[in-house]
Amino acid sequence: MLFLPHVPVQMMNVRENTSLLALNTFRVDVNTRYHIEVSDVQDIRNFIGSELHAIQPRMILGGGSNVLFTGDYNGCILHPSIKGIEKTSEDKGSVMIRTAAGENWDDFVRYCVENGWCGLENLSNIPGTVGASPVQNIGAYGSEVRDSIETVEAIDLETGRTRVFSNRQCRFAYRNSIFKSELKNRMIITHITFRLKKDHNFNTSYRELNKELSLYPETNLGNIRDAVITIRKRKLPEVEALANAGSFFKNPLVDQTGLDSLKRSHPEIPFFKDAYGSIKLSAAWLIERCGWKDRRIRNVGTYKLQPLVIVNYGGASGSEILEFTQKIQRSVQDHFDIVLETEVNII
Repeated sequence: MLFLPHVPVQMMNVRENTSLLALNTFRVDVNTRYHIEVSDVQDIRNFIGSELHAIQPRMILGGGSNVLFTGDYNGCILHPSIKGIEKTSEDKGSVMIRTAAGENWDDFVRYCVENGWCGLENLSNIPGTVGASPVQNIGAYGSEVRDSIETVEAIDLETGRTRVFSNRQCRFAYRNSIFKSELKNRMIITHITFRLKKDHNFNTSYRELNKELSLYPETNLGNIRDAVITIRKRKLPEVEALANAGSFFKNPLVDQTGLDSLKRSHPEIPFFKDAYGSIKLSAAWLIERCGWKDRRIRNVGTYKLQPLVIVNYGGASGSEILEFTQKIQRSVQDHFDIVLETEVNII
């Protein structure tokens, strides 16, 4: 372990017993015992060398767009707000862009598109921070962030050591990574280096995106970004208007035997093979078939245009939202014998 001298708490941006209302897109009004904002690497080292380091539980929270708090958090929340974007190298076909964890994700995507760098345009208009993107391995419209990540830099909160993860070492999977599994809340991501392409080899394989792009005079980076934003705004509610955390459930995976069994009783069931070779079902279709589209119970409901999205109509507690989602899970399991896993982190 690295030797870190004791650091007075006053040297860090620490708030006690503070509300997390503005730090979760479900707009659940809960408090945390300690909220620590880290604006550079030295802030992280100061935390490790302080008396707060011993407090458990501990959680790393970015933009709060993929989390549901079911009650107050009686521990330490670390909120990375490190900023900065730099081009570290360039060759004939690609550029390396090193980006700090606290940068807004969609602002970064727009910056890349404006500079003519290809690879992230299909991931436009996804809420959250750059640092959170590899944790969840965010994906949309046929692309995943793992496709463009070269390395992830992180600091081990137990040892204080900096580690650089290669793409392979991140162990990316469907909405998963090493940072969401065995290293959850242990490694705090500081920077990510993306390899982006100069040659515009676009990914327009996703049917809905292809259809939207047919309305544009040509296919280019800007039009792909605009098309993705148009689709997302048409299907998904803005968090400022309706509090939500995006898709609440993952699309379930089945093997061929499971699919064949489902098709015997539900021949119309939609499915497709993902980038990992798995057979994926549509969670939205399953939820809708169970009668949960545009349903509301008190302050919680499914969004009228996308049953995968759970919305807080105002004043709902985290436990109320969780109870609603569990009703959906039970319905899908009873009807299809399929367990819906949550994409959102339940705290």
